[in-house]
Order: sequence, then C-alpha cells, then structure tokens
Amino acid sequence: MRAAVCREYGPPETIEVAEVPSPVPGAGQVRVRVGAAAVNFPDVLFMANQYQITVPVPFVPGSEFAGVVVEVGAGVSGVSVADRVMGTTTVGAFAEEVVVPASSVSPVPGGVSDASAAAFGVAHRTAYHVLRSVARVQPGERLVVLGAGGGVGLAAVQLGAMLGASVTAVASSDEKLSVAADSGAVAVINYRTEAGGLREALRTAFPDGVDVVVDPVGGDLAEPALRALRWGGRFVTVGYASGTVPRIPLNLVLLKGCRILGFQFRDFAAHAPDELARNEAELLSLLASGQALPHIGATFKLAEAAAALRHVADGKAIGKVVLAIA
Repeated sequence: MRAAVCREYGPPETIEVAEVPSPVPGAGQVRVRVGAAAVNFPDVLFMANQYQITVPVPFVPGSEFAGVVVEVGAGVSGVSVADRVMGTTTVGAFAEEVVVPASSVSPVPGGVSDASAAAFGVAHRTAYHVLRSVARVQPGERLVVLGAGGGVGLAAVQLGAMLGASVTAVASSDEKLSVAADSGAVAVINYRTEAGGLREALRTAFPDGVDVVVDPVGGDLAEPALRALRWGGRFVTVGYASGTVPRIPLNLVLLKGCRILGFQFRDFAAHAPDELARNEAELLSLLASGQALPHIGATFKLAEAAAALRHVADGKAIGKVVLAIA
C-alpha cells in the first residue's frame, strides 16, 4: 500500500510517499481502507518532534480518517467487514490502509461523505467538549472564539451558535472571517487590520465584557482576549497554534475573578467519561442530521501530502484540510 512516511524529523517537505507493507490487525483491532484523512496542526508538530509526546521515526502521520473496514481481528464485536467507519488515532492515517483498535472507530452516518466524516472528529469533538463541558456555554452568552478560521476555531463558532451563544469570531483575514460569519458568528474581528489591535476592538465592542473566550491559538492574542472578560468570565485554553504558550499576568485573574480552564482530550476522556459519552452522542446526532458539518477549505491527494502539511503549517487553512486517498 502507499503511505506518507516521515523517516526523519523535520518540516513538511521531508515526508515521502512510498510503498509500505499493509498493516495486520491484532486482537481487538480493525483494518480500514482509508477514503479520506484530515490534516491537523499536530501532524506538523509530530513531524518536527515538537509535540507533547514523541513518535519514533519512521512513522506515518495522520490522526483522523474515514473509510471501509476490510478486516477485523480476533475478539472484535460490533464492527464488521464492509462497515463504513470514521476514527481517530495518534498517527497512521495518511495511508491507503490503517489499523486501529475497534473501540476507536464509529459508524459514518448515511449521507455523510468520507471527507466530512474524516474532518469532523478532532475539531468538532474538541470544540463541543470545550463548549458543553468545560466552558458550559449558556444560551445568550457572549462567546469570543480566537483562531476562528482554523479547524477547532471554526467548529467552535458553528457549535457555539447552535448552543445559543452570541459568537464573535477573531481571525487573521477577511476570507477566514467570511466563512466564520457563514458558520454562525454575529460579529467578526480581523486582529491584523484593527487600528487599536484586538484589545481595543474587544473593549469597544464589549464595554461590559464577554462571558467566554475559547483560545486554540495562544501567543499574543491570549492576554487581550482575557482582558475582555467580564467579572467571573471563563477563558478556555485549548492549544497553541501560534507556536507560543502565553504568559498570563495573574493579577488579571485576581481583578476579574475569572476562571482559566484548560482542555486536553486524553485527560478529559479519562476524568469525565460520562460527559464524554453524552457529548459524543449529541454530536453524532448533529452530524447525522446535517446540522453540524465541517468546512473543508482545501483538498489534496495523498501524493500531495507535503503540500497539505505546508498549507496547514503556514496558517493558510480555512476550516479543515483533507487528503483524498481512495
């Protein structure tokens, strides 16, 4: 089978599309013929060996996929050959076939394409858990989403609006903000063109402060967004797509009586299994009904994996980037 292989740590251009042996499922595992895989910023970090965990080389990047089950290992129940499934893994999805635990795949609802199913998992699940269980967003609350043109940010805009929040999208280009507005944002801020910067733009728009900030970006945007919170507001840090972990002055937390919260998928799954199950069921229903679908801003072929990763690394992605593999 063909796969995009990272043989040494480095930039996206170091990836090589090559023939490799097909993976063999062990007990409790399934082998999936991949129809589409989504490209995420952590894939770039894994290749550069800059993620929180290290994956030894050589490895095949890719954490999200959708396709058809072609083989099941011993002891697997509930998943059968020919089932259409979508799933997540740490690495391995940028290939014509992937082997994962049967517990990590779920059925693709009828009428949902492989591309949409592959692009749905990480971003929409992250955004929904953040909004539903961490920030606990309520109807009518004022929600500011940073990085609103990216996968998690755009999903947070869409799902925040569905939960009844009044969403303000913050992004780096008018093109990204146009998509955010189409996804449910009632106001948009281009932080690169605002004369007074993000801090002044938020102060002008919300003199009484906002209820919730969701931040998948970090860097220089975090502090001005935190300053925009009302007394008792909630700030959720989700990731650092900017490449910089912000340093927040704690006196702001004291003066605002606000809460700074964090979301990390593995820990949330381990510590809040009941909420995880509830949220996943609700989210799958939204996907099946067509109410929540990812915005796919760019599609590449498997042979173009390096270009797809570079597109994400350079911050050009709007919504999700997908590799069409089948």
